[in-house]
Amino acid sequence: TLFRSCKRTKRKLKKDLNRGQSLGEGRSGFLWPGLNAPVLKSGTVQSVGKRDPVQLVEMQSELIRQRDAWDKKRKARVKRERGWTGRSWGGVSLGPPDPGPNGETYEDFDSRVIELKNVFNMTAKEGRKKSVSALVVVGNGNGAAGFAIGKASERTVALRKAKNRAIHYLHYIERYQDHTIYHDISTKFMKTNLRMKKKNRGYGLHCHRAIITMCKLIGIKDMYAKVSGSVNMLNLTRAFFLGLTTQETHQALADHKGLHVVEYRAECGPLPLVVASPRGAVRTEGEPEDEVPDTQLDWNDVKAAQGMKRSVWANVKRTVW
Repeated sequence: TLFRSCKRTKRKLKKDLNRGQSLGEGRSGFLWPGLNAPVLKSGTVQSVGKRDPVQLVEMQSELIRQRDAWDKKRKARVKRERGWTGRSWGGVSLGPPDPGPNGETYEDFDSRVIELKNVFNMTAKEGRKKSVSALVVVGNGNGAAGFAIGKASERTVALRKAKNRAIHYLHYIERYQDHTIYHDISTKFMKTNLRMKKKNRGYGLHCHRAIITMCKLIGIKDMYAKVSGSVNMLNLTRAFFLGLTTQETHQALADHKGLHVVEYRAECGPLPLVVASPRGAVRTEGEPEDEVPDTQLDWNDVKAAQGMKRSVWANVKRTVW
């Protein structure tokens, strides 16, 4: 017995023949009162008539021309902004979200695609059903940002749903002097581990490309981040927002400890600079010196601090995104 292997054909789009048609119009050119002609004219009830043949030919040609223009517009490839690579949707800008139902607009926001992929669901009636899943992050570059997932059968619908849904799940991210984070952060979500380090002004963004895109939407200009474990885009985005929303500002640390928070800078020499003071009473006794801080050290950082390891980023010119 010979079995013939058949390839799955591409799904053909259904053409809506009713689009552009007017109720009552046809090739015969009849005028039906109440459909394509007025019921009353000069106070008298109109009867069924017929259109002029020259006018009928002009209307049919105009309808065909309009249909061809719609097909040409639908098949035209829209030139979009380049993302991380030439063919991927990652990093592509989608513009601001659509206006809300009450008239609110979001012109100062921008949205970027983090991930766009095809997902499949096996159903009993339809079999292997395909849909598109889009992960989009929105932000205004001034501390407000959010992310959401949109699913639909069409790519454009999924991107639009994710963009408009993300604006309803905004987080406000605290930034130190509007350019970096307040302190080093280590966070974990599922199997994704993320370490973020506070850096001086002018350091730049030395991170994963998805984190660079999200930092630009938030307004963070200088930071180092290292991803270890799983690099699933959704888990990476959740770990990033989880770490930034749980960071402790200098004022919150001063109120929590009841002590002044000081910072040592190169321009001040050995003198400390007070950056935050507690709102309540200042504690008279300091931190216990014999207490061992519960700080999880990274072995690579310890070797680099002791001079046992040379940084792989030394003398390497990075691409400016």
